[in-house]
Amino acid sequence: MSGTRRPAALVYAVAVTAYVTAVFHRSSLGVTGVDAADRFHINAATLAGFSVAQLAVYAVMQVPVGVLLDRYGSRRLLLAGGALMVAGQLVFAVAVDVRLAVAARVLVGLGDAMTFISVLRIVAFWFPGRRNPLLVQLTGTVGQLGAVLGAVPLVVLLHHAGWTPAFGAAAALGATVLLLVLVAVRDTPHAGHATAVVPDLATLRRQLTDAWAQPGTRLGLWTHFVTQFSGSVFALLWGFPFLVQGQGFSPTAAAGLLTLMTMVTLAGGPVIAHLCARHPFHRSVLVFAITAATAGVWAVVLAWPGRAPHALLVALVVVLAVNGPGSMIGFDYARTFNPVHRIGSATGIVNVGGFVASIVLILAVGVVLDVATPAGRDTPPLSAYRWAFAVQFLLWALGAAQVLRYRNAARRRLAGAVVPVPA
Repeated sequence: MSGTRRPAALVYAVAVTAYVTAVFHRSSLGVTGVDAADRFHINAATLAGFSVAQLAVYAVMQVPVGVLLDRYGSRRLLLAGGALMVAGQLVFAVAVDVRLAVAARVLVGLGDAMTFISVLRIVAFWFPGRRNPLLVQLTGTVGQLGAVLGAVPLVVLLHHAGWTPAFGAAAALGATVLLLVLVAVRDTPHAGHATAVVPDLATLRRQLTDAWAQPGTRLGLWTHFVTQFSGSVFALLWGFPFLVQGQGFSPTAAAGLLTLMTMVTLAGGPVIAHLCARHPFHRSVLVFAITAATAGVWAVVLAWPGRAPHALLVALVVVLAVNGPGSMIGFDYARTFNPVHRIGSATGIVNVGGFVASIVLILAVGVVLDVATPAGRDTPPLSAYRWAFAVQFLLWALGAAQVLRYRNAARRRLAGAVVPVPA
């Protein structure tokens, strides 16, 4: 028995390390946004385009990657994804042209898209089903350690060694983890287990259609949408400039606050998982509570006259830290409402939600900052950041309304079920 547990733990640990590294690559632009704007001589809207390119590729590739995953398995996709992210960071390290820099972020986004759901497939194959919900939450939560690597250490290295050595070191880290995956990760615990045969086009279309037709899948998508975008955008791009340019923080202090956000995420993940397991029929209440708390604290920060007190900004990042674990509830809905044979399709659909919302917000913040910044001024004033972040309230309103809509639809679908499914 111990012999079985040990390789499972090793395979999972290395796979999660690959996801931690993917989050590091994904978030590395967030704490270097100000330096990137100076290096490439770009405005806020163009800087937003870097992250949008990265996230758009991630979102668009979710369903196709699910199909590739069924055909080629987690190990090959983790290797391919890791190689793409290493290449992206190397290109970003030497890029001085905006188009080349955007191409580099596209490579990072493409590799990142292959990583998370590959780890979820490893969980499904290597561990019993009853442990799946906890391990999915644990995967999403521990992965945020990558944002810690993308905060203080990367900022310190950037300011002491320069742009090219900093992103070259990021690529070297990725290459090291790639070797670990090559040596340690296997798709299943059974030697010689064949990879699943590619489903024919008709079967694939039917699985996707059935997953989308299930209200519980769309409940998961909108849950992911409404809970993820605020914390994600803050960590990925606009939080660092907001704290430095808008709130007067030093770069190191701002990176420290983003690190605190990640540490709270690590602590909050198990709590969210416990609450979902203990109160499965009230998961949507938790979704609404996280959304309301996030919107409420942002309202106070944006309405505060002048720069917000440090204690209030600490409260903001603490609440934003719960957004990531909260978005994992969407995957729990996908698992609950779909049979095993279409979990991959449902998971891919759910994972699109939060990233689409993040893309919209990243673009909107960049555009509003440019419009609201007085002509001739190099950096946006605090007032510009207030208008820009106020766009979030439109997304919260849309997402909350859709969660309510599909929660009710899912409950109506299940009204006649013999065995009730938690919604």
